[in-house]
Amino acid sequence: MEVFFEQSGVPVNSCILVDDRETALSFPRGDIALGFCSNCGFVSNVAFRKELTEYSGRYEETQAYSGVFNKFHQSLVEDLVSRLHIRNKEVAEIGCGKGEFLALLCKTGGNRGLGYDPGYDDKRGILNDVDARVVKDFFGEGVGTYDRDFVACKMTLEHIPVTAPFVKAAREVLKPSSESTVFFQVPESMRILKDCAFEDVYYEHCSYFTPGSLARLFRAQGFDVSRLDITYGGQYLTLEGAPTMGVPSAPLAEEESVAEVALQVSDYAARFRERVGYWQGIVRDHGKQGPVVLWGSGSKAVSFLRALDMPGAIEHVVDINPYRHGHYMPGTGQRIAAPAQLTEIRPRTVIAMNAIYKDEIARDLTRLGVETELLAL
Repeated sequence: MEVFFEQSGVPVNSCILVDDRETALSFPRGDIALGFCSNCGFVSNVAFRKELTEYSGRYEETQAYSGVFNKFHQSLVEDLVSRLHIRNKEVAEIGCGKGEFLALLCKTGGNRGLGYDPGYDDKRGILNDVDARVVKDFFGEGVGTYDRDFVACKMTLEHIPVTAPFVKAAREVLKPSSESTVFFQVPESMRILKDCAFEDVYYEHCSYFTPGSLARLFRAQGFDVSRLDITYGGQYLTLEGAPTMGVPSAPLAEEESVAEVALQVSDYAARFRERVGYWQGIVRDHGKQGPVVLWGSGSKAVSFLRALDMPGAIEHVVDINPYRHGHYMPGTGQRIAAPAQLTEIRPRTVIAMNAIYKDEIARDLTRLGVETELLAL
C-alpha cells in the first residue's frame, strides 16, 4: 500500500454520544494514512487501530429522522423486494444499526429477519411489529450457517479493516444457490477522491471502495457480481451478487481501471489542502458578519471541523435527530442543539453537511422563520 495522504489527531469515533464538553475536547484521537494498492485499486487507512474505535449503545448513526432519507430507504427496499423476489424469505442484515432497513425488508416482503449490530437499541421498538431478531454483537467468521436467501450489509464494510474474511463470512450465511443474493452498500469512494470530499474521510472509515475494487473483492471471495449502482446523489455504491456456482462472472462496464484510481490519488493531498482552504475562507469571512452554524452533527461534521482546525470559529451545531441533542461534538466540543434553537442563535450562515438535504433544510428554516444564507458541502 502506497501512502498518499496523512492526517493526525483525528477523533476515533464520530457518532459516539458525548455527555460533556470536557470529555468531548479530550476525546481519543488517532491518525489517518490513506494507502493505495496498485494491484486492485483498494484504498485503506493503514494507520487504523481497531481497538481505538467503539461500537456500542452510545453509537448514534441513524438518519431516519430525515424525510429525504426515509423516502430513499423505502424506495430501495421496494425495488429490491420486487426485482429480486424477496418475499416470504429468510433475510439477514449485517450492521443493522437501529433496525429501520431490516424492519422495512420484513414488512414489505413478509420476510423473516436476522440482524447483527452491537449498537442495536431494542428499547426503540423498531422491530416490534415484524418477525425479526437481532444479535447485539459483531458479525464475522464463525457465526454459523443460517441458510439465508438474502443478506444485506449497508454502510458497514467501510468500517472493516480486513475485508476479505468479512465478505467470505457473508457468503457462508447465504444458501449455496444462484438464487441467493447479497446486497452491499458503501460510500462511493471514486467521488470522494475526484471531488476531494474531505468530509467523508474519517477514522471509522478505514476501507474505501470504488466500483472496480469492490467488485474485485467479491469475486475473489466466491461471488458472481451481477449489478453495481451509484445512488443517493452519487454518494452510495451498491453491489448485488450471488455465490459463484460455475465459471466466475466477467467484469461489469461500471468498473473503472486501477489506473483511473491511481490518477486521482496522485494529487489528492494537494487538492485536500486547497479545498480545506476554500472552506476556511468561507467560515472566516461569513463569521465576521454573524454566527456560522453547521446543520448535521454526524461524521461529516466531525471531519469538517477537524480539517478546518479553526477553534472558536463555529460555535453551534444543530441536528434533527433528538437522540443527539444536548450531547457534544467529539474533538471540538460544540453542544448539539435542536434546529428550533436557531431562532435564538440567529445565524448569518448555515452550512449543510450533506448537499442532498439542502432543500429539506431550507424548508425547515422557512418553517422556523429563520432567515439565513444556506450553503452545502
